[in-house]
Amino acid sequence: MRYHPDIHHRRSIRLKDYDYSQAGAYFITICTKNRECLFGSIVNGEMLLSAWGVIVKNEWLRTSIIRPNIVVDEFVLMPNHLHGILVIVDTDCRGTLQRAPTVERFGKPTSNSIPTIVRLFKSTATKQINELRKTPGEPLWQRNYYERIIRNERELERIRKYVINDPLKWSLDIEDPERQKDYQNTAEYFKRMFEE
Repeated sequence: MRYHPDIHHRRSIRLKDYDYSQAGAYFITICTKNRECLFGSIVNGEMLLSAWGVIVKNEWLRTSIIRPNIVVDEFVLMPNHLHGILVIVDTDCRGTLQRAPTVERFGKPTSNSIPTIVRLFKSTATKQINELRKTPGEPLWQRNYYERIIRNERELERIRKYVINDPLKWSLDIEDPERQKDYQNTAEYFKRMFEE
């Protein structure tokens, strides 16, 4: 089917005009393409990583190594998605790369913004996994991802608890292929979950 802008449009869940490179905490959820369970399995409430899952976990952790102003907070890798909290720390000791403009200009990515971090993470993990499974160019992730700006300490603690306990609740998780029919979309679910 050919692309038609009136039918095939994606509604962005991002806040209009919000600077996603500013200091703060962000809750990120990234799903595999078609929610395929590639990263391991849940056994007795514990995530057992596949070789591909190990690659994804290592790349997520590398985020704070290659970006000194990013802190990887709580995260969990599930069979077909990753939940993680990224914290952008406001610091004056940033390198040249971190001094890039914070407003996207002419549709170009902004250095160290949440969209750029997620895009590069997905790209690097995909390349490594495709080399391992000998499927060059094969998509690994859904086109987009879910993110939420964490607004206060109470919400941060609630999200941390959710992330930590996610493997224990896999049979109830909306990303479990057995449960997906129960929810229209991930954004609606998380909006309800984190409303105060």
